[in-house]
Amino acid sequence: MERPEQNTYTTKYEQAKARVNELKGFYNHLIAYIIVIVGLAGLNYYTNEFRYAWFLWTAFGWGIGLASHAFKTFYGSVFFGKQWEERKIKEMMDTDATYNDSTTSGRWE
Repeated sequence: MERPEQNTYTTKYEQAKARVNELKGFYNHLIAYIIVIVGLAGLNYYTNEFRYAWFLWTAFGWGIGLASHAFKTFYGSVFFGKQWEERKIKEMMDTDATYNDSTTSGRWE
């Protein structure tokens, strides 16, 4: 049986690990974005010397996705953040407890 202090440490460790994985995912996304966009810009320059900068379409489109990923990573979700998640979990647990209490009391039989 785990002690309460150990359980708290384990929970905090798991939360920290999840946060680090979230950050790592964003930074990997950023590095991939930079490498690919620089490569496309080089290809664009090589083929037509930026007479038509078509690589900007990719940079803009992917940039929207990258900005969304950054916002989610650093500011959380606007609609479905941690507080919303915890509130819903508590609500469902309370509903489930109420349902279990009513079914075991024989009220519906």
